[in-house]
Amino acid sequence: MKALYKAGPQAGFELVDRPEPEAGPADVKIRVMTTGICGTDLHIQSWDSWAQGIIEAPLIAGHEFYGEVVEVGEDVREVKVGDRVSGEGHVVCGICRNCRAGRRQMCIHTVSVGVQRDGAFAEYVVIPETNVWVHHDPSVTPELGAIFDPFGNAVHTALSFPWWVKMSSSPARAPSA
Repeated sequence: MKALYKAGPQAGFELVDRPEPEAGPADVKIRVMTTGICGTDLHIQSWDSWAQGIIEAPLIAGHEFYGEVVEVGEDVREVKVGDRVSGEGHVVCGICRNCRAGRRQMCIHTVSVGVQRDGAFAEYVVIPETNVWVHHDPSVTPELGAIFDPFGNAVHTALSFPWWVKMSSSPARAPSA
């Protein structure tokens, strides 16, 4: 398959042929249709100090994507071949103390798609079923599906701050009729 590949510790990506990834028992193989380019990908491309401290090349970057499921592992129960999907880029262990307590975002064994494991700047990407977001609504275009990850970050950030409290106490509100 064709992939943008970080072959070693230097700036740039190479367009190369790589073996297609194989789905494990709990994995989903996705034919990538569209990707987004994140700031993380730009750090990896430029091989700045952040990338040098976290990336272990060789690597296929990319974690913002949309695609079609082409294969599922034998333990996959909900995701089906033909589903249109995006994915959560943080793969967690599911068994550490934080995961078991429902704090998966604090998993001490988190591995990021396109950062510590091969990502979506390729024809195919493989991720665990638990990381797949199925888009049942046909109005979700490949372009929109590829930005669910950064859009989710923005929504989470906006909803984490109680802006409605500040607005309700603001003296600049329009007067009541």
